[in-house]
Amino acid sequence: MPRRGERRRDFRHDDPDLGPVRISVRQVITPDATGKKRILRFDPSQFACRMLAEELADEWVEYIEVTARRTGTASNHRQGLRLFCEYVDAQLAGRAAHASLARADPDLSVVLLTWEQSLPANWPRGSTRPGAFAANLRILINRRQRHPDRVLAVRLGQVAAQNHGLAWGTTRELDEFSRKDKAALVRAAWDDVARLRKRLKAGWEMVDVGGHPAGHGWSRMPDLLWALAHRVVSPLEMAKEVPFPLAPELAALIPDNVRTEGASSGMRGHVLFRGLLNQLYPNERDLHAFRVLLVAATGHSPEEVTGLSEGSVEFTENGIRLTMTKNRARRIHRRAFSSMEKVNAVEHVREYADRPRLEVSAIIQQLMEATAPLRELYGTRPAPLFLQGTLPPNWQITVSRGRLRLFGRWVKEMGLDLEGRADIRRLRKSVKVEKAVAFGGRITDIADDHHEETFRGHYAQGTTLRMISGQVITSAQQSWFDKATATGPVVLDAAAEASLVEEETTPALRELGLSAGQVEDLRCGAMEMGVTSCRDPFDSPFSRPGDLCTVAPLRCLECRNAWILPSHLPQLLLFSDHLEELRIRLSPVHFQTLWGQTAANLAAVLVERTEKEIAAARRHIAEGTATLQLPLAARAEFDA
Repeated sequence: MPRRGERRRDFRHDDPDLGPVRISVRQVITPDATGKKRILRFDPSQFACRMLAEELADEWVEYIEVTARRTGTASNHRQGLRLFCEYVDAQLAGRAAHASLARADPDLSVVLLTWEQSLPANWPRGSTRPGAFAANLRILINRRQRHPDRVLAVRLGQVAAQNHGLAWGTTRELDEFSRKDKAALVRAAWDDVARLRKRLKAGWEMVDVGGHPAGHGWSRMPDLLWALAHRVVSPLEMAKEVPFPLAPELAALIPDNVRTEGASSGMRGHVLFRGLLNQLYPNERDLHAFRVLLVAATGHSPEEVTGLSEGSVEFTENGIRLTMTKNRARRIHRRAFSSMEKVNAVEHVREYADRPRLEVSAIIQQLMEATAPLRELYGTRPAPLFLQGTLPPNWQITVSRGRLRLFGRWVKEMGLDLEGRADIRRLRKSVKVEKAVAFGGRITDIADDHHEETFRGHYAQGTTLRMISGQVITSAQQSWFDKATATGPVVLDAAAEASLVEEETTPALRELGLSAGQVEDLRCGAMEMGVTSCRDPFDSPFSRPGDLCTVAPLRCLECRNAWILPSHLPQLLLFSDHLEELRIRLSPVHFQTLWGQTAANLAAVLVERTEKEIAAARRHIAEGTATLQLPLAARAEFDA
């Protein structure tokens, strides 16, 4: 079920006008990532194998309509269809016109296999495209043989029913921006917004002092901006009246490359009026900065922030509440963002430029102020926030949604030297990683705008999280190692055992946690437990304090109270033989679970003994002077 504040619904849009379509042209209407309906067409008459192209095109149309695929998937199927038809034309030459899914001659199964083998040469190594195209085409062919009234060649059906032999390839996971690159992006975006505000403010101030160009002249920028703002004269008519050479303030709006490359007067005029339009309205390039700031501040996807409209914004006393729609996931998220200052008190962007905290309310207000004139001109309500003013080749001023392409060009123009690919999605991943670090890895809190599976499969693979995970694992291993080495048995060599009878060594033994009575008991052998000596059997980590240890001598090699002396070597060897018998009887998993740590500690003790010492201990065992006393429970093991 949806989380609180989230709803699922179908995002419906009016179907586009199909217009006149030529006979035999196949077309489908599919929603794109934003939910808008798009028209995709396929013309079989472009290929010599027209009959084959028509058969596959019919299957393509039905498949897309039945499965309700989106524009991207439908376009990929269409591209694979085109590539196959082009390959059939080249391979069959004069026989291409006779190619059909229903005919055994020409044999399309051979053509299909050779086409699939040729695909990897057209894409980089490891690309997923060849495998996807091969699978998509086989889907269309297999659909045909599931229809009893449609004939499919037997051999072609057998080949298509099998899996293709191409490698599926691997996709390159986008890595997040480093903290340094993210900070540089945010600073550059704030600076760009400041320049935009300054430019628009100067432009509308000139509109206030301008007038109709017919009375004031066609060479002054304030008058031309006044005419564009009030729509009294069309840009095309104005371009005919503007005298050349241009005034210096107007010539500055034309880039150097347009002036120096000998462009025609019509092109220079069009560039000039695009520059004039930019003095009044933001363009697509200007919107990149707002998108960067909103993605960095909210942590939501670029699709969600660019889809905001007037109805999606609600200013509150403590900040702002946004309603963001993710069309791909068919979800609506309602999020409240608090602000340190009241929204109405925000006057300048510069006061936020150097702050690590991004104010969502301030960014939204700056965006709404910049696009306010465009929203008044937009035809529908509520109007989108990300609007741009453009001047197409038809010279008609157009207000449209910003598509925000060429993010890499914006990065380059801002003079940023980012590590890796310039992709806005990496910024969202940076925010998600920072959120994961802040929440301590609680996925239920991190994955608040998508599924937990999405976080595990996409966002959890970031470099920062991998480094943090490695540090956590290393710290945990070190902690357990320190604990094991600090609380494990104490091993004494022959010299240390001999020093137990010397009075001057007593202070050193007391520093190890032994009292005078324990030192005396250790000297006389009163604390023998069979395999090791114990400094206090009533303080066992395996039993309650004050109770006698219940696991000796089986767990002595894992106990912090154990003291191993050279005289224990015969019992240690007997215990090692006992463990080897258990290793044979028990499964590896069972033995490792019960006796793995004991066997490891025992092996570490025995490896320090010399061959001479071990041989002497074996003689004591053979003579019967050394025995191993184990409880009856140690003689039975249940592998359950």
